Amino acid sequence: MRTRSLASKALALLLLGATTTAAAADSTPQYRRTVADTAAVEIFTTPSREAIPYRIPAITTTRSGHLVAVADYRHSRGDIGTGRLDLHARLSKDNGRTWSRPFTIVEGDGRMGGGHFNAGFGDPAIVADRESNDVLLLSCAGDITYQAGTQKHHQGVARFRSKDGGQTWSAPEDITDSIYSLFPTGTDAACDALFVGSGRIFQSRTVKAGTHYRLYCSVLYKDLRRTYKNYVLYSDDFGQSWHLLGDAATPPIPRGADEPKTEEMPDGSVLVSSRCGGGRIFNLFRFTDAKRAEGSWGQAAVSNENTDGVVARQNSTNGEVLVVPAVRKADGRRMHLLLQSVPFGPGRANVGICYKALESPADYATPEALAGNWTGRMQVSGLPSAYSTMTLQWDKSIGFLYEESTHGADYTIVYRHLTLEEITAGTFAYDYRRGAARKAHRHGTEACRHGDKFCRHGDKSCQQHKKCLKRHKKAHKQHKKAVKQHKKARRKGA
Repeated sequence: MRTRSLASKALALLLLGATTTAAAADSTPQYRRTVADTAAVEIFTTPSREAIPYRIPAITTTRSGHLVAVADYRHSRGDIGTGRLDLHARLSKDNGRTWSRPFTIVEGDGRMGGGHFNAGFGDPAIVADRESNDVLLLSCAGDITYQAGTQKHHQGVARFRSKDGGQTWSAPEDITDSIYSLFPTGTDAACDALFVGSGRIFQSRTVKAGTHYRLYCSVLYKDLRRTYKNYVLYSDDFGQSWHLLGDAATPPIPRGADEPKTEEMPDGSVLVSSRCGGGRIFNLFRFTDAKRAEGSWGQAAVSNENTDGVVARQNSTNGEVLVVPAVRKADGRRMHLLLQSVPFGPGRANVGICYKALESPADYATPEALAGNWTGRMQVSGLPSAYSTMTLQWDKSIGFLYEESTHGADYTIVYRHLTLEEITAGTFAYDYRRGAARKAHRHGTEACRHGDKFCRHGDKSCQQHKKCLKRHKKAHKQHKKAVKQHKKARRKGA
């Protein structure tokens, strides 16, 4: 494993050898010390142009606070449809300070022709359930590229599940037909090909209309006229079934679309962010009935240098979008920050994070309002760099995962542990007081646990917090009573 500091004062720690061998998917991950939080960590290394390259990062934070990072391992050296692609993963149990050895979730077999589903698996999109140890992973699959796909022969959609926080994974399930069935047939607007945008599937902080809190993901869709569009899908049963948000006749990005991301805004509306030359395209879905997923999309708006928005000079590259509760340190004002990662350019280079302060609903009342007047940005890499993704970690820092030509080869997947203070040059800090932060009530340095569950308050009130604390005290008394009974039984036995 290789590591590299992005700060001149960061010190690399001596590692006990390198690891390049992927363990079996059902093996127990082994952890080693890497570097301090101030340094970049190479999660998946492409050491030279001759090596098999990694691409397309995805990362999520599990209920227990562990990180799961996934990426393509491209034997074919190209996208899905060019031969064998595998998916590799690594885990961290300490907010990114140490990582397990790489292990394989699935191997493609490289068989080409005839619509072979298992030829390769790539472009992972991932989410961990906040109430269980379940993790869901979607990916592209098959033996044909997205651009060459047709109604009769197109990429598939693969689903993987983990029941233990990402340590072991199911075999791939082919859910292609169920996704394509969401769209009409028999017209020029029918689907020629589609795929789910990579990176982060997000789980709603507020809407639970089924067995789990709702999931949202977004797709890039090509119709029979070769018009590229984006749609957003949602699931109320943690990815077992999917539905279309809005209607097929009104796509959120109706033309000129590319790889998309989705996020939930502070008021519960849904944001779609699509890559485009020079910046992003935004749109918002406003609910009239959130549980029934009823509402409508607004008018898509471009965010770029002309709007004082997200700037990606001379490139069109996918990046992550994330909303985080924040407090402005100068005056203590509480608000949210909208983060959007892109390569700043020129070209695919200098990846970083743009941010916009959402001081009031007026800042995102319309897609046009959201697209303009961004607050600032932080450059993370000074090298050629491309796709990126983010997750909010258990310690409320940002886990930033991105592609970088670290060794002169495209790409090594690099991780950075970033605080809001670092991203905003000390202007903002994470707002621990905001209910939406889902804080853990802590006793000393240990989290208050009831069974295996963290004590979380979500959007709950102080009164509910008191109830939670009361339950904890009751459980503590029962534990003390059980200890006394155990000691008494031991004395009698003696």
